[in-house]
Amino acid sequence: MTCRSARSRRARVLSGAALALALLSIAAPASAGTEEPAGDEPASEETINARLIDQRGKQDKPVEGVTVVVEQGGDEIGQAESDADGLAIIPVPGPGKYSVRVDPTTFPKGLGLTDAAQEELPNVQVFAGRPKFVIFGFGERLDTGKTGFERVLNLAASGLRVGLIVAVAAVGLSLVFGTTGLINFAHGELLTFGGVVAWYLSASDGGLGITLVVAGILAVILGAGFGAALERGVWRPLRGRRVGNISLLVVSIGLALFLRNFIQVIFGSSPRPYEQYATQDPWHIGPIDILPKNAIAIVICVVVLVTVALLLLRTRLGTALRAVTDNAELSESSGIDVQRVIMAAWISCGALAALAGVLLGVTQSVDWDMGENFLLLIFAAMIVGGLGSPFGAMVGGMVLGVAFEASTYWVPVDFKKAMYLGALIIVLLVRPQGILGVRERVG
Repeated sequence: MTCRSARSRRARVLSGAALALALLSIAAPASAGTEEPAGDEPASEETINARLIDQRGKQDKPVEGVTVVVEQGGDEIGQAESDADGLAIIPVPGPGKYSVRVDPTTFPKGLGLTDAAQEELPNVQVFAGRPKFVIFGFGERLDTGKTGFERVLNLAASGLRVGLIVAVAAVGLSLVFGTTGLINFAHGELLTFGGVVAWYLSASDGGLGITLVVAGILAVILGAGFGAALERGVWRPLRGRRVGNISLLVVSIGLALFLRNFIQVIFGSSPRPYEQYATQDPWHIGPIDILPKNAIAIVICVVVLVTVALLLLRTRLGTALRAVTDNAELSESSGIDVQRVIMAAWISCGALAALAGVLLGVTQSVDWDMGENFLLLIFAAMIVGGLGSPFGAMVGGMVLGVAFEASTYWVPVDFKKAMYLGALIIVLLVRPQGILGVRERVG
């Protein structure tokens, strides 16, 4: 029973979101896995310095003799072998974006990349007058002797992990959009906040040194508080002044830029793994090899998503959230405290995003722009599942996560984003309202 004005409002919001998503994809950062040079490392103008590290054991060790190749536009720029310090230095002709890959035929016996998807780092940005450092992490080779089907299964398992983490983050974003109509481009920074806070709480050098489990719980609690602070200090006053959704979207982009750069100043620009659970022996579950921390992350995500679904379906607050999502004006006239419900949505959003950031840091590493790198996938998951539907965000995250990783068996790593954006286009062509979205009736 949506009227023409409601359809017009939804169209304006989606148009603004599409424009902002396009700008975000254009401004996407260079590939993850970069590291700034330390003070005692060699530095030269406009080079790519690849650091290869064996992450098995308590201390990292250099990996020697691996060939690193740098390309640009399909043409090889240069290559070098890693030395005794695990460093390969390749001069480049000038600033720009380059592709950096390692040659798997030169890997030492028994060693392989800890993340097979990182065999090639596309779009590595080199700036004028300084070197660019990238990291390749090595561990036990997991795919030795595997058939193509087994490799696809392993990629799908990795995609399920990514998709569940995306689903956890997308549910919070969907709750905020459903209750307020805001497409929050600062959502990625809530995710980064959780990962960075957990790192500082658990780090033995420069942090509190507490166990990562406790640090993760505290990070989720602080993330919930951060979401509440943003609602109370930024978004509620703006709504009180009747600022339109398109203006709020622009404010969220500015807030994202501010928070992202603030985190970079505090945390630094080098990716940092958590000290605990950094190195593990894989579990062999049939044809699937999976690290224990990745398996536990999958279990945590499933438990959290089931809990959120039950809360939405079985509690008074969940019923109020769904009512406000359907019709805020009618809910308020029925006696529901809409502002209280919106605050609950923001608290949930902050907590879920922080949890996603912690799990992402555990399974990969913590970086100052990790949230921005995942933001486009989170938005895509929310749209594929159905705008404003938290259950749709869960389904969309898992679908796109599996497509995101499994597609790398057939296509180059460079096209991973194209795969999930292609899935987004296909779903919207078949079901414009999303997988679990509700078709609107205009009258």
